[in-house]
Amino acid sequence: MLLALKIIAAIVFYGAAIEPRLVDRLDERGTIPNLPAAWEQKQVAVFADLQVGMWWSNTDAARRMVDRVVDMHPALVLLAGDYLYNPDDGNVDGQITTVLSIVKPLIDNHIRTYSVLGNHDYNLMNEHSDQENRYAHLIRVALDSVGVHMIDNRAVPVPAPGATDSAASVLYVVGVGDKWAKNDLVDRALAAVPADAPRLIFMHDPDSYTKVPANQGPLVVAAHTHAMQIVVPWLSDWAWRHYFSDSGSGLEGWVSAPNGKPGNHIYVNRGVGFSYFPLRLNAVPELTVFTLERARN
Repeated sequence: MLLALKIIAAIVFYGAAIEPRLVDRLDERGTIPNLPAAWEQKQVAVFADLQVGMWWSNTDAARRMVDRVVDMHPALVLLAGDYLYNPDDGNVDGQITTVLSIVKPLIDNHIRTYSVLGNHDYNLMNEHSDQENRYAHLIRVALDSVGVHMIDNRAVPVPAPGATDSAASVLYVVGVGDKWAKNDLVDRALAAVPADAPRLIFMHDPDSYTKVPANQGPLVVAAHTHAMQIVVPWLSDWAWRHYFSDSGSGLEGWVSAPNGKPGNHIYVNRGVGFSYFPLRLNAVPELTVFTLERARN
């Protein structure tokens, strides 16, 4: 009995004090049809779910993650929402100040950074919580003010870094709003993207992926799951698909989504912070780095 208690205590200590403070960089290939030559081999860094305001918030790992991004200086950074955690009128200003201090080095080092909001930015603890749009408005305005481009339900044509012919080197970066906020307007986000134009879509909730039309999402990136913070092989993924996901989307990494459309591919980032309890086991905070390449016929 004593040995069992010691083992449990060691696991809890590791999950609370050690693993969350690590940063796991995962390098992936992002294949996009019609990608301009100027974008090939360029890097796109993705992270999400800072959850600032959660007790024992994981801001140290978030700052180290940003430092690593600054060192690599990718062509783009995508921030996939959930900056805040359960904000209220008494703490939201301090939470936003902390968020800005974390992300501002990206802007100070001239790294193009795009973002969408997540459910916690609306103070939505579940899909049926009362929505607090004023908090979403505050964080959106604050991030925009320091140079983070907020593109919920918008597409932005982004020329490749250093391209001499910007018109011929455009990649469309498409942001999708949050599902729980009933703001994941995928059709609106894609409306300005010309047919067959290269595009990269990102969103907070992977369940929004089912709204992406066939062959319109060759590379879709989401977050939100935290990999359930505790990963038990097979069991955690099964539990997420059956109890936490409306569409049966997978938990982390390149996932299959049974209701996804043909020709689309989604990757789910594990995020940085916590929800409900400050613990991560087999769910190290993740920085995903995509190296872009043109799809070959």
